[in-house]
Amino acid sequence: QVHLVESGGGLVPPGGSLRISCSASGLTLTRNSVAWFRRAPGKEREGVSCINSQRTSDGRAKYADSVKGRFTISIDAAKNTAYLQMDSLKPEDTAVYFCSVNGLYWGKGILVTVSS
Repeated sequence: QVHLVESGGGLVPPGGSLRISCSASGLTLTRNSVAWFRRAPGKEREGVSCINSQRTSDGRAKYADSVKGRFTISIDAAKNTAYLQMDSLKPEDTAVYFCSVNGLYWGKGILVTVSS
């Protein structure tokens, strides 16, 4: 049985940084496609970033234009945990963030609030 559990969310001021985690059980993240999505208040869910460790370095990680250069996706194989490092955060980054594997398995989400 696959379980994905997000953690690390919270309140951060504009310009700040936060790292959220997605701990997985029941599958190996480095053998699958892992993605982060978010749903902002009153908006539809959008893709933020994805990574597939089995691809070449050029195609391994992708980012939405809105977060490119500010967010970094990674996987710690030993911990079977995916991360989303978020820097230079903006109020419009406020959302519930979800991790997903292959678009089939989803975590329950974690709230990130960017506000002064």
